[in-house]
Amino acid sequence: MTSTQSPLKSAVCSGKRDRGDDEDILEDKAVKSQKSNAKPPLTLPVTPSRYDAPFPFYRRPAEVGRFSLDSQRHYHGDARQLRYYVPPPTEGPSPGFDLRDGYRDRYVQRDESVHEGLEHLLQWVAQNRKQLQGAEEKGQLLNTDFVTWRGHLTKVLTTPYEKQEGWLLAVSLFRGTFYISEVETESARRQREQRSEMLKELTYMGYKFEHYMCADTPDGTPDPTGVVNTNEGFCTVIRTRLGAHSLLFSGEVDCTDPRSPWPDPPSCYVELKTSKVMHSPAQRKSFYRHKMIKWWAQSFLPGVSRIVAGYRGPDGSVVGLETFETMKIFQLIREDPGCWKPAVCMNFCAAFLSFVKKVVTEDDPKLVHLFAWEPGHPVSFTVHRDSEYTFLPDWYVEALSTEKPPTPQIPD
Repeated sequence: MTSTQSPLKSAVCSGKRDRGDDEDILEDKAVKSQKSNAKPPLTLPVTPSRYDAPFPFYRRPAEVGRFSLDSQRHYHGDARQLRYYVPPPTEGPSPGFDLRDGYRDRYVQRDESVHEGLEHLLQWVAQNRKQLQGAEEKGQLLNTDFVTWRGHLTKVLTTPYEKQEGWLLAVSLFRGTFYISEVETESARRQREQRSEMLKELTYMGYKFEHYMCADTPDGTPDPTGVVNTNEGFCTVIRTRLGAHSLLFSGEVDCTDPRSPWPDPPSCYVELKTSKVMHSPAQRKSFYRHKMIKWWAQSFLPGVSRIVAGYRGPDGSVVGLETFETMKIFQLIREDPGCWKPAVCMNFCAAFLSFVKKVVTEDDPKLVHLFAWEPGHPVSFTVHRDSEYTFLPDWYVEALSTEKPPTPQIPD
């Protein structure tokens, strides 16, 4: 194992669109002779001002697949767990949903001590690898640079403004594609194991809100009397591109709106959130600065168009609802000079992905580069071979190792 801690001079993303193929080829030829001697950067700075540049190219996210997880956390390659958004009547008093109802007797919690890694996403990739065939000249079996969870990218996006929670991201290069999987930090483990009863109940309230707002069929009505089982989930699989990096990632989706003005996924999806009711401009300002950044990143990445927030009162009841259009969130924060900037988030993410490509060059599923970040420090990495950090499962490596690279089509 090796560890490195020296500074990097500059890592600002220019925000320019992809260059043409001819220019890429010329540049490849020019630098090929230098690559053998070039050393990868050792750290990546995180200071927001370094990434305060024009918004980078981000291709419209496209849904290429979907899968479900049932009450036993078993994988199904279909949309059986997809639920449908049913807004409450706009007339009359506040919804009054009791978010505490069922916490003691109708709550089945997923075992958070079981670290699933990329398991379910890899099951989808393995089953659908024919539609993901890559380019032989790039040495890629899959036609994507990166495979990961949406939640991992969300953490990277929000890093320049995060003050409390660090992260560990394990990366392996396998058959031309970089796989990114989160490793639980010691701090996160302690927080999970020592979570207070109040925080546990607040977590439940978020899931319970979904039961008040969703039905099992497009024309159905919500049934909040059922069991809240957090093993269940519906996931979308997204393809997109950030600058020079092609991405394939998956994320859980709360529901789809059958009456959405944007009928196609992922635009028709709706993200449901709960938050403490606000009573002053100062509280709303803090909400925009500290909570909205994560809400925005989580929905912007997969192209989810709307976020519906339920504001809870001290007794756990919903006292109001508010809808945010993901693409208009920046309008809420741009007048606050001390607030976060979407372009900084996206530019840093692009820089991090470039950093990964420069550092991780050996194609080996047993080799893991562990990227680490703590607030106030740059991103650094350590290298681990055949270690506890290896995360690509043997079944997946074997399944893709037997696959032949695509053969170029020869025109008649």
